[in-house]
Amino acid sequence: MKPLTVIGFLGSTLDASKFGPTRWNKWRPSVGLCMHEDLRVDRFVLLHAIHHTRLAEYVSADIASVSPETKVERQVLDFKDPWDFEEVYGKLLDFARAYPFDPEAEDYLIHITTGTHVAQICWFLLTEARYLPGKLLQTQPSRDIATAAQGNWSAIDLDLSRYDSIATRFAAVSQESTSFLKSGIATRNAAFNQMIEEIEQVASASKAPLLLMGPTGAGKSQLARRIYELKRLKHQVSGPFVEVNCATLRGDGAMSALFGHKKGAFTGASSERAGLLRTANTGVLFLDEVGELGLDEQAMILRAIEEKRFLPVGADSEISSDFQLIAGTNRDLATAGAKGTFRDDLFARLNLWTFLLPGLTQRREDIAPNLDYELDRFAQREGRRVTFNKEARESYLAFAVSAEASWPGNFRDLAGSVTRMATLSPTGRIDTSRVQIEVTRLRQLWGKASEVNKADTDLTGILGDETIAEIDPFDRAQLQEVIRVCRASRSLSEAGRVLFSASRTRRKSENDADRLRKYLARFNLTWALITDGA
Repeated sequence: MKPLTVIGFLGSTLDASKFGPTRWNKWRPSVGLCMHEDLRVDRFVLLHAIHHTRLAEYVSADIASVSPETKVERQVLDFKDPWDFEEVYGKLLDFARAYPFDPEAEDYLIHITTGTHVAQICWFLLTEARYLPGKLLQTQPSRDIATAAQGNWSAIDLDLSRYDSIATRFAAVSQESTSFLKSGIATRNAAFNQMIEEIEQVASASKAPLLLMGPTGAGKSQLARRIYELKRLKHQVSGPFVEVNCATLRGDGAMSALFGHKKGAFTGASSERAGLLRTANTGVLFLDEVGELGLDEQAMILRAIEEKRFLPVGADSEISSDFQLIAGTNRDLATAGAKGTFRDDLFARLNLWTFLLPGLTQRREDIAPNLDYELDRFAQREGRRVTFNKEARESYLAFAVSAEASWPGNFRDLAGSVTRMATLSPTGRIDTSRVQIEVTRLRQLWGKASEVNKADTDLTGILGDETIAEIDPFDRAQLQEVIRVCRASRSLSEAGRVLFSASRTRRKSENDADRLRKYLARFNLTWALITDGA
C-alpha cells in the first residue's frame, strides 16, 4: 500500500478541549481519525490560523500519543474573512497548486469535517476539479461509547462512475432526456440517435446558441421546442419559448417585430411594442429560417447574442434581454456567407454547436416508429384512436421505405399522410384499400413536385454543358430518371432492383447492381459521384 496523507483544517471548536484525561472521552475529528486501526495516516497536513497555533500544537501532541507513526505537518493559513468564498477558494487553490502532490507515490484524503462551511465547499470543488488528487474524508461521532473518541470515517470518491447505482441512475436520467428530445419515439437510426445524445449533453450543459440545419419538414421546430422544455425542466430557463419564422419578416416591419419599437417611432406606431427578443427574456428564442434575415437584422441579432442588449426602433437607450438562442435553417449558411447574403461573423457565432437533421429518406428505418407516433398525435388531437390492420400496415410501410417514396416534405408529408388515412377511416381501422388510395395520392403529389423541381437531378451540374450537348435528349431523360432513383435509394443494389424490376424476372441472373454500374460507366459516372451531391 502507498503511504497515506490527510489534508485538513484544525477544528477550532470541534478539536478544542480542556487539558486532562476527560478529553479522551470527547470526539475530536483531527485526533479521532488517527485512532482507527483500519486507517493508517502516515502524514497529516494540519492547516490553521496563526492565532490557533497553541491549539494546533496541543492537537499535534495528542495525535503523536495515539499514532506515533503519523507525522503532523502544521501549516499556517490565515483568512481575513473565513466566510468570504472568493478569498477562501483563492487561497486554497494557491495551496493546492504549490503543494508537491505525487499521486503515483502517495494516496490523499481531504478532511472536510472541520473548517467553515465555505472551506468545506471549496475542498469539494477543488477535489472535483482534480486540483486535489484524492478522495474526500468525512468523519462523524460514534454512538458506541467504546469508540466515542475516534468516531467513524468514510471516504468519498468523486469519480461517480465508480458508484454503480449512481452511474446507473445518471445513465437512466440521460436516456430519459434523449427520449424526451425524441418525443418518446423509439428511433432506430444510429446516426440520428447519436446526434440527439450530443444535443442532450450540449443543451444540459451550455447556454451557447444552437444551430439546427436540415431540409424543410425534418423536425427542426419540434426539436427546438423539446430542447426548450428540457432546459426548463433542468431550471436553465424560466421564460417563454418564442418562435419566429424569419422568412415572414420583411422590410421595416422586421426590425420592429424583432427588436420592438417606441410609440411614435414611425407612421402607424400608435403604441409601444416589446419585440420578440425582449419577450424571450430568460427564455429561448427560436429563429427558424434564420438565413432569410436581412443583413441589417443579422447585425443587430449578432450584437444581441453577444452583449444581450439592443436598441428598439425609435428608442434613445438600449434595453437588455437575457435569452438563449436556437436557430434553424434549410440553407447552406457557409455558401450564403461566401455570396454575401449572410454575415460571416454571425455564422461563426451560431456555428459553435451545429447539428444537421437528416431527411426522412435518410432515416427509412425510423418510419415505422414515427408512424405510430403520428397515430398517437391524431388520437390526442381528434379524441379518437385509429389503427392499421396488419395487412394495411405492412402494405403502407413497404411503400414508405421503398426507393419510390421520395418524401420531399419529410416528416410533414408523413404526418399529412397519416392524418388523411385516419380521418377517412370512420370505423377506426385503416384497411388496405385506404392505403392504396393514399399511396396513389402520394405518387401523384410527388410526381407533380418532381416536375417543378427538376433541378434536383439536373444533369448539367453532374456532367457539364459540353458533355450534355453530346447526349441525345432520349438518353438525357433516361439518365435523369436513373439518377433520381439512385439518390432515393440506400444502395446500388436497391436502385438496380427498382430500375430493372420488370426485366429482372425474365433473366437467369439478377445482378442488378452490376447492370446499373455498367450503365453509369457509359457516361463516366459512378454511384458515389451521383449520390454524394444528393
